[in-house]
Amino acid sequence: MLIQLCLYFYCKFLWRCLKFVMRKLTGRCELQRICFSTKPGALRTMKIETSLRNSKSKLLQTAVSVHPDAIEKTIEDIMELKKINPDINPQLGISLQACLLQIVGYRNLIADVEKLRREPYDSDNPQHEEMLLKLWKFLKPNTPLESRITKQWCEIGFQGDDPKTDFRGMGLLGLYNLQYFAERDATAAQQVLSDSLHPKCSKFSKAEWEKKRMDKAIGYSFAIVGINITDLAYNLLVSGALKTHFYNIAPEAPTLPHFQQTFCYLMHEFHKFWIEEDPMDIMEFNRVREKFRKRIVKQLQNPDMALCPHFAASEGLINM
Repeated sequence: MLIQLCLYFYCKFLWRCLKFVMRKLTGRCELQRICFSTKPGALRTMKIETSLRNSKSKLLQTAVSVHPDAIEKTIEDIMELKKINPDINPQLGISLQACLLQIVGYRNLIADVEKLRREPYDSDNPQHEEMLLKLWKFLKPNTPLESRITKQWCEIGFQGDDPKTDFRGMGLLGLYNLQYFAERDATAAQQVLSDSLHPKCSKFSKAEWEKKRMDKAIGYSFAIVGINITDLAYNLLVSGALKTHFYNIAPEAPTLPHFQQTFCYLMHEFHKFWIEEDPMDIMEFNRVREKFRKRIVKQLQNPDMALCPHFAASEGLINM
């Protein structure tokens, strides 16, 4: 432990020495060098974020957590601290503002998502009930719901006759995501639901199924898997893994619709992955889900990665 601590401070000391030397050689501070040498996107924003967090200046350290309305003033203070003339270097302020909007926006997005996750489904809340009934309407537009408490809910993948019990793990976040998918990409959501109930009746022909040896393919509970994929998206967000994606697709602050669009992408991809894996039974769900998670995490390690789906739910969100 002592050796690791000494190594940490030693590396930090060397890093600061290197920064000092680079500033003397180039005449630019680290923030300038990053903005001028790295193209806009995740790589630049993550480098700026690391530089700010590791700075010995309190102003720079706190810049990553300021209120969005204070970003412009914060950049002015940074420019003054670094003795950078904004008239001579106007592009630097613009680049820093874009990065800080993403950094602060990501932090605020986590707070918004966490708030929804912590809010339990309340059957006495008319808004909650309305969202649930809309979910049914979007997924089964030609099938009326007989009553609020009914076994019909199992047809869209809930476990019993009252879906409220299935939202305990992810709270309202699970319902928000499912409704977003069903409303914004109704055709695809209904197709995925149909495939989950009758996997052999998907887009593959009978000959293709036989050729791909998919005779053992089974379905899954659409709504329950949607809540599970919500949990996956939530953990990717909180761990910081989704920074690569959001910093590449959102030129400014990533918002809740960006998160929901990512959920839609994950639902699409998991559905295809489930068919490709051809599990023997539903008991293999955790294995398939973990394998899928590792694949997504690996993709997100690429700084140029953007989980950009090409379907209705993503319209107007990519590079908005």
